[in-house]
Amino acid sequence: MPRKRFSSVLWMLLLAGFAGFIGAVTGSLLVYQYFLHGEIDNMPVLDVPAEVAPPQIAVEVNTTEIQTAITQSVQRVGPSVVTVVGNLPAISEAGPSGLQQVSGSGLFISQDGYILTNNHVVQGMENVTVTLYDGSQQAAAVVGTDPFADLAVLKSEGPVPAVAALGNSDVLNPGETVIAIGSPLGDFKNTVTVGVVSATGRSIDTGAGYAIEDLIQTDAAINQGNSGGPLLNLAGEVIGINTLVVRGSSNQAVAEGLGFAIPVNTVRAVSSQIISQGYFTRPYLGIRWQALTPNIAAVYNLGRQWGAYVTNVVPGSPAEIAGVQAGDIIVRIDEISIDADNSFINTLYRYNPNDSITLELLRDGSSLQVNVTLGESNTP
Repeated sequence: MPRKRFSSVLWMLLLAGFAGFIGAVTGSLLVYQYFLHGEIDNMPVLDVPAEVAPPQIAVEVNTTEIQTAITQSVQRVGPSVVTVVGNLPAISEAGPSGLQQVSGSGLFISQDGYILTNNHVVQGMENVTVTLYDGSQQAAAVVGTDPFADLAVLKSEGPVPAVAALGNSDVLNPGETVIAIGSPLGDFKNTVTVGVVSATGRSIDTGAGYAIEDLIQTDAAINQGNSGGPLLNLAGEVIGINTLVVRGSSNQAVAEGLGFAIPVNTVRAVSSQIISQGYFTRPYLGIRWQALTPNIAAVYNLGRQWGAYVTNVVPGSPAEIAGVQAGDIIVRIDEISIDADNSFINTLYRYNPNDSITLELLRDGSSLQVNVTLGESNTP
């Protein structure tokens, strides 16, 4: 190749390389500018044909309007939560020494002024008042109690600021986020704590000859004064009433995050009867049972999505006399099917002691019916 032509080609390659270098630097600067500022100044707009242009998605973000499900739930239920205050006789080493003020929590469940709380909050309490969300106070009277479920119903004659919605505790799953609201120590009103459902179906010995059964265990902080307050799900529904916390065991081991709540399906059944007749009478079937849900049914291939799985039958009980066996699944009481809307405990508590009912059972894949005459229990 002639020297002159070779020189021309060499200069062209050098110019092309330099131009490529300038383009790369310019592109890098544009990318750098984008990451710094989120935009590129004087960026030319390509004329892309409409048929191949990507769809435009409008995104509007206003951080002042973003609210979490937790915040929304608290805002919805918070105004219905009250602090229950009263007096108990004070006892010293020298004997009775006047009255001492005690407190717990509660919540409105009716526009008629009915309030849920724990039995142990109001047991022996005199001069009961409730402090509302806004700090105002109202006198309240105890309508009735059920010590075996640790539940009580009060009634206030004043205005009702809000009413809490009750959910379905049968569909709770371990790991589900829950929210507790109450007045720990009586001073920190409407305190909010958050945790998860640690377990369901727990049983706690009260030390008084009976156990409170089917409790929800949670690690949401529950302190003295929180008793009687609601445990919520992220839909803002009450799924339990906080009742106690375990700090240690008989071997002196110290534990944290062991709180317990009464399932709202039990709460609903007990409170509705107290409101209607002033007391709660427990029909006695004589079984221990586990709520059957679609998730459990799928894992164990039980052939039925809803019901009460019988884990034990008490000897001599109405259930044993009728022929109910451990391993049976109760799927119907009279004409009421056990399902998402009718829990076993709610349905059973529609009846009274000495009522005769028909149970439909699923046993080894076959359906059968037994007739039971309910007894009356003095324990849960």
